Amino acid sequence: QVQLVESGGGLVQAGDSLSLSCVDSGSTLSRFAMAWSRQAPGKDREFIGGISYNNISFYTNSVKGRFTISRDNAKNTVYLQVNNLKPSDTAAYYCAAARTSSLLKAGQIEYWGQGTQVTVSS
Repeated sequence: QVQLVESGGGLVQAGDSLSLSCVDSGSTLSRFAMAWSRQAPGKDREFIGGISYNNISFYTNSVKGRFTISRDNAKNTVYLQVNNLKPSDTAAYYCAAARTSSLLKAGQIEYWGQGTQVTVSS
């Protein structure tokens, strides 16, 4: 059973970098394509990007260059590195799992984590 738990959020200043982690306590993460999304207050959830089980990553155009997704299947963990944080990056960040990258891109998510809050002060 997939159980995703995000961590690493908090209050940071604009220009800082942050690394978020998502651990699958069910130890099945290697079987899934993984994604990160975020939801700012009063806005729809926004897809950030994803990574296939064999480490091919892809991103939505609006975040290319500052966001990096990686994974360590041996640790059942997927990461989101965010550089040069902006106040507009303030949001709850969620990891998600799907059977394939194609399903991720189509929004066909099987599992969601509970989210971790990132707040960026100016």
